[in-house]
Amino acid sequence: MSFTAFVLYGIDAGLTHFINSFSGYDWYADSLASWISLAGIPVMVFAVAVQWWTLQNRSHTRHVLLTAGFSFILGVILNQLILLFIHRVRPYNEGVTNLLIAPSGDPSFPSDHATAAFAIATAFMAYHFKGAKTLLISAILISVSRIYVGTHFVSDIVGGAITGMLAAGLVVWIYREGSLADRFLTSIL
Repeated sequence: MSFTAFVLYGIDAGLTHFINSFSGYDWYADSLASWISLAGIPVMVFAVAVQWWTLQNRSHTRHVLLTAGFSFILGVILNQLILLFIHRVRPYNEGVTNLLIAPSGDPSFPSDHATAAFAIATAFMAYHFKGAKTLLISAILISVSRIYVGTHFVSDIVGGAITGMLAAGLVVWIYREGSLADRFLTSIL
């Protein structure tokens, strides 16, 4: 390991340990962080999905919702490609964190939770859509909770957030509102 890599790992492990060091002292905080960590993404997806049946500005709303969904999917696909090359051990396996939830069987980098949350939030932000700030705050809370419960390094979260934002940027760039595919997809149900 090079000196630079050693220093960067030390900073990453130190920040991760600092955030995780607040866990284990307050049952309520631990329970809330665990719940956010485990249920945050399903709650975000549900909050986005229920807007499909809105009557207000229906085609634009559906376009934004589809953009968020495609961003989520692309982000997770990109993560799977990254995992083919990077097999980072979880911080609890290296003694950096104490784990509050069940251990994960897949590599640590990048965080799928951060990727998904930031992909959704970024898609909404790209359109200055209602709820974008709430989704961004949710993405941050989900991401921090993953460190707090001990399952990710800070850099896993940063990598996941970047992957999610890149995925959303690509989808926004490629999937055009009013295109033939968009008109078809937004007319479903």
